[in-house]
Amino acid sequence: MEIALLFFMLFGLLIFGMPVAIALAGSSAVYIFVSGSVPPMVVAHRMINGVDSFPLLAVPFFILAGNLMNTAGITERIFNFALSLVGWMRGGLGHVNVGASVIFAGMSGAAVADAGGLGAIEIKAMRDAKYDSGFAIGVTAASSTIGPIIPPSLPMVIYGVVASASIGQLFAAGFVPGLLMALALMILVAIIARRRGFPRDHAFRVSVLFSTFQRAFLSLMTPVIIVGGILTGAFTPTEAAVAACAWAMLLGIVVYRTLTWRRFLRVSLDTIETTSVVLLVVGAAAIFAWILTSNRIPETVAALLLSASDRPWVILLLINLILLVVGCFMETVAAITIMVPVLLPVAVAIGVDPVHFGVIMVLNLMLGLLTPPVGMVLYVLSRIANVSFERAFIGTAPFLVPLVLVLLLVTFVPAITMWLPTLIYR
Repeated sequence: MEIALLFFMLFGLLIFGMPVAIALAGSSAVYIFVSGSVPPMVVAHRMINGVDSFPLLAVPFFILAGNLMNTAGITERIFNFALSLVGWMRGGLGHVNVGASVIFAGMSGAAVADAGGLGAIEIKAMRDAKYDSGFAIGVTAASSTIGPIIPPSLPMVIYGVVASASIGQLFAAGFVPGLLMALALMILVAIIARRRGFPRDHAFRVSVLFSTFQRAFLSLMTPVIIVGGILTGAFTPTEAAVAACAWAMLLGIVVYRTLTWRRFLRVSLDTIETTSVVLLVVGAAAIFAWILTSNRIPETVAALLLSASDRPWVILLLINLILLVVGCFMETVAAITIMVPVLLPVAVAIGVDPVHFGVIMVLNLMLGLLTPPVGMVLYVLSRIANVSFERAFIGTAPFLVPLVLVLLLVTFVPAITMWLPTLIYR
């Protein structure tokens, strides 16, 4: 009865527009008060324990690094390099969009940062070149989901903390799936470009490629420093986030001289605000997940799913459907913190590696950023492009097809995900 009240309160608060963190913490507090099983102070205690984790220090530093890169003009240099590299293809700016997102993915680790930083540049460039707004928004939204798959990745940091999995292995596991996502999106862009007769936006010139590469070289070193440092063991993922911030500040203040102290102060305040929201959600989701665990909800769900079929592929398909639905209604960090204790035991029971499952979960939840009613990436891009949320979703819908196909490949072909972690760490 109390568990039913817990979920009723949660969904009721969400329907009435309460922030996710308030809905999670509020419904948990009501449950504890009604059940009387533990003191009310447990809410605060569990929330504090939920964010008391060294790996979570990577969250504010990666957010700061992404904000610094956007402010210091690093994203513009990356876009110009990608334009000279693949802009000669038919529908070139669509390919540039995907390529720039792959490069930026190795810096920010967040889809919303990609959409907010590169998105403004990409959509303006595509509109100036007379591309349809729906196509421009769709390819920008879809390519931004690559950010949290290719390392570094904020959602994978959260997953690693909750699942007690190696964050380094999770980063390595996301590399190949992220490249597959980019390839699938570029294939769809090529098909659409041929059908609609899109032009080749720029002629390929070695001299232009060389000059834009020179201008972007130090910016392109950012993912090399982050990923290379983690994979070689030079520093941990948390230390890599600090290194990314230091490198971004060096470029912005000393090399490019585009980052003033006033801009740095504004970036720092934005980072504090974003980090506070993220960690508040993590803490609130921690108490909610603890209530579920203490009431043996994960065991009940596991027994239910395992009784549905004795075939692992069927159970994996059901898990994917559950995560896709959850991603449509719940913010990524909250979804990871709540669903990992529920679904990870099921995945392990059918022989899925926790690192492999982490990539499956994050990829599923990234699709939720492109679907209503939550769809944070769609909200960001609809504001940037000054179009309605509905139009943004209509433009994005075709790009969900290749992403779902990649999700199925990643789910049912573990070697795609596990090849690199096995090669490096095992």
